[in-house]
Amino acid sequence: MTAGLLPVVTSSTAELGGLVGFAATLLDGFGELGVGVLALLETVFPPIPSEVVLPLAGFLAARGELNFVLVLVAATLGGYAGALILYVLGRTLGEERTIRLLSKLPLVDREDFEKAAGWFARHGRAAVFFGRLIPGVRSLISLPAGSARMPVASFSLFTIAGTVVWNGVLVSLGSLLGKQYRLVDQYSSVLNIAVVVALALVVLALVIRRLRRGRPATADG
Repeated sequence: MTAGLLPVVTSSTAELGGLVGFAATLLDGFGELGVGVLALLETVFPPIPSEVVLPLAGFLAARGELNFVLVLVAATLGGYAGALILYVLGRTLGEERTIRLLSKLPLVDREDFEKAAGWFARHGRAAVFFGRLIPGVRSLISLPAGSARMPVASFSLFTIAGTVVWNGVLVSLGSLLGKQYRLVDQYSSVLNIAVVVALALVVLALVIRRLRRGRPATADG
């Protein structure tokens, strides 16, 4: 990294706090590889939210300090690697034993695992894709997928696709906002709500379409 990044890292640390300062320092030292490491950690044990790290990486990419494509690739591979770890744990140890083990970690709540398991039970394989876009589910949806022994190929496809969408949105926002990338952190809850509302509308549309298709068949019977 060039020396020009140091003032950016310093000001980011001062304004966004210690954890984000740590993320900025890691990006300064390891570049795109640091993005991948943080993405992996955020998936398995979320110390730093992706809503902060990825816009920061996008901002640095817009400055020419990082490569946009490599940032997206590294974030996706890191997120997938973290998801695969949880998948393997769920498949090997079972859902309940894995929950008991991981819920002992700091900043990890058993209710988060149960929420992800409920989401997978209701929506099946599609939950792995859409779950990557849902706060509180995104990092943990791999666990019930593994315990249900979802095929690895399907799991990988849905996980990578959902991860690319989420990462692409956040990295692009950081790049477009430039020096105002901190707004993504400030309004990340609004972004989360918008995603949930959009997915709810999609589910509602599917339910309505299924009901409409079922009416003629019911009448004929």
